[in-house]
Amino acid sequence: MKHPELITAAQLADFTYIIDVRSPSEYAEDHIPGASNYPVLNDAERERVGALYKHSAFEAKKLGAVLIARNIARHLEQSWHNQPRNWQPLIYCARGGQRSSALTHILRQIGFAATRLEGGYKNYRQHVLQQLTIVPTQLSFYVLCGLTGSGKSRLLSTLKHHGAQVLDMEQIAKHRGSVLGDVIHETQSTQKSFDSQLLAQLKSFDFTRPVFIESESKKIGAVRIPETLIEKMWFSPCLRLETPTKLRIKLLREDYTHFLHHPELLHTLLLRLKGSHSNAHISHWQTLCEMQSWDALITELLEQHYDPAYNKSIYSHYPNYSDAPQLVLNNPSDSGFTQLAHETLALVHNIANNDITPSTPH
Repeated sequence: MKHPELITAAQLADFTYIIDVRSPSEYAEDHIPGASNYPVLNDAERERVGALYKHSAFEAKKLGAVLIARNIARHLEQSWHNQPRNWQPLIYCARGGQRSSALTHILRQIGFAATRLEGGYKNYRQHVLQQLTIVPTQLSFYVLCGLTGSGKSRLLSTLKHHGAQVLDMEQIAKHRGSVLGDVIHETQSTQKSFDSQLLAQLKSFDFTRPVFIESESKKIGAVRIPETLIEKMWFSPCLRLETPTKLRIKLLREDYTHFLHHPELLHTLLLRLKGSHSNAHISHWQTLCEMQSWDALITELLEQHYDPAYNKSIYSHYPNYSDAPQLVLNNPSDSGFTQLAHETLALVHNIANNDITPSTPH
């Protein structure tokens, strides 16, 4: 058989078919990117076996064996029956114990080159955290800076469309990064899931080419950016995106259209600003929300909350921000962002060829 029966997390790249046999709730919290969930114990069964284990390990193991065997048989019949002889799945559970061992043993007895992840998800998680202290230091970043609503995320998306390497952490986090940045109808990524997806994205890059990334604070919603990555960003050259306030309002109205259709959501979320602004201010903004005076509300939020907070943060980490190479957005259409993306790539090319001195923080 090509693959051994047991491998470490460092060897994950050798496998294209990965089976997570943990329960659906364990899988939902985080899993190896690309892994498919085929539980050998579902949530209710796992809870049932765990409760019995407190009274009798022997009886719990008997029950677990029955349930695991039944579920494996179902997966074999419904999902894997037509797999070819050269199928080489990687299998893992929480700690590399009985759940993954049972499936690996049965598949190998059939003749498949099934392999088990040593230490299971627990060791994988440790591997992710360790790699997140190393991989960011091996990449070169250009940090796209600019006030809220400048169009940074749209420019990143356009750059990616035109072949640039882009790391969009807000997309991974499922959050726009601001206090009002919840993505409607989506649950934000857990910290573990964010870390896994982030590492997979970082490792997918060509390390000889630069990566474009948006300036972020240490947290995006509830998830924290790894310290090594945030420090690498602070020591990377930044590009300053300038957008007129009128266009920023237009872009924000488009990006947060769910608030326009459901003003009651924004009315409630504005209460999150209580620690930063007086009750009178927040009450006034809620009134503008009720009146659907969107331009006035957005203008005041930008001038009185977002812009001061952004300027304080950006200058603390990028002291030379004022001197950073500038990009100006005057046309927020698709063609306008395409033109701006080409200007960005040309600017970075000139920086790489020493035609322009980039702004670096220290």
